[in-house]
Amino acid sequence: MSHAASATDRQNEDDLYAIAEATLPGASLGGYSLPKDLRFIIREGRGGRLVSVEGREYVDYVCGAGATIIGHGHPAVIEAVKERASKGLHFFGTLNDAAVELADVLVTAIPCAERIIFTTTGSEATAYAMRIARAVTGKPKILKFEGAYHGNHDYASFSQFPVRPANYPSATSDIGGVPEALQDTMLIAPYNDLETVESILSEHAGDTAAIIVEPVQRIIFPKLGFLDGLRELADKYGVLLIFDEVVTGFRLSYGGAQDYYGVTPDLASYGKIVGGGGPLGCVGGRADLLDATNPNRKGRADYAYVNGTLHGNPIAAVAGLATLRVLQEPDFYQNFHTRADRFRAAFVDVLARQGLPALVAGQASFWQLLFTDAPPVNQMDVLASDQSRSSALDLSLLRNGVYVLPNVRRFFSAAHTEEDLEVTLSALETACKAQV
Repeated sequence: MSHAASATDRQNEDDLYAIAEATLPGASLGGYSLPKDLRFIIREGRGGRLVSVEGREYVDYVCGAGATIIGHGHPAVIEAVKERASKGLHFFGTLNDAAVELADVLVTAIPCAERIIFTTTGSEATAYAMRIARAVTGKPKILKFEGAYHGNHDYASFSQFPVRPANYPSATSDIGGVPEALQDTMLIAPYNDLETVESILSEHAGDTAAIIVEPVQRIIFPKLGFLDGLRELADKYGVLLIFDEVVTGFRLSYGGAQDYYGVTPDLASYGKIVGGGGPLGCVGGRADLLDATNPNRKGRADYAYVNGTLHGNPIAAVAGLATLRVLQEPDFYQNFHTRADRFRAAFVDVLARQGLPALVAGQASFWQLLFTDAPPVNQMDVLASDQSRSSALDLSLLRNGVYVLPNVRRFFSAAHTEEDLEVTLSALETACKAQV
């Protein structure tokens, strides 16, 4: 039997899951797998909702891992993709006009960017940012923060999913298949802790190329002065500062976390949002740093090789351009954040009425339900919360038509409506009653 024919010809979810279980490990597309009684297969996205192959609707707060800021199927994005698709889906080896236009828009938008390089994913972007830092400085080590997610590559896979505090700054890999030889190239510090960062740099600055940080680490927001302090420490000890803006870029503001917090890094990595949710990312930064990737420098010790057959993909580029034009509309971010604040406040009211000892962590368009006394300031605070209870609450939301991933940070989109809010509030009330 041809699996391909069955998957495209049938719309029965059980049949599709049978195929998925035979062909995809864990019947999954990556690192997440829902319980069998709650799993579903997405047929399409509409605004702030997903529709399963059997027609069930879910209010979507996963938002493509944060990329669908303007929702699914925005007419401007769909029209741009349809118009461009007739001109070719993929090229390689030389420039295309859509990629050049997007590069110009990104350099204007990203505060630190004098130049950019394109990537296919956010994971590639963080890997290339690290490579550039190492190539330019000639130093091997990168300092990252405990619990930070910088993608799926080997260098990012240290202290990514910790279950206990690290022996700072020693790095430990949380997953299999990562060479032990890389362990000494990564340094680990707790987020929001400038004192520990300085202690590490005072000892290791001589062989440390850069600090890489998520300006908002998952659902953990920076303390006042933390990002400014990292900038000062990077300058003091002669290391580069990399912002991983794969999630915060164009979500906190049009200028990303750099504009939102008023701190300019040396390099910044971006993911799917620059492709409107499509397969595109980039690294932006100072010209002297990005020029390390110039192919005319091949053969030099400070050449940072960058290459990918989908870099600057024209379909993703026009989707990105259309998305960024929407984000530039007057008062977009003011309205976006105001609505997010109102939605989050409504969630708080439900928790209070139901007497549930949980809080709605987050700011701007970020949110997550945590059973803890105060917003977390580092990864250990998140681990100290009652995650089993949070997971049960999240699964109940899913059971009642609200798509969240258990114990994973989620987002609002500009496409979420008042009706979406009412569905969510009803689901949350039901979930709370099941816990009391």
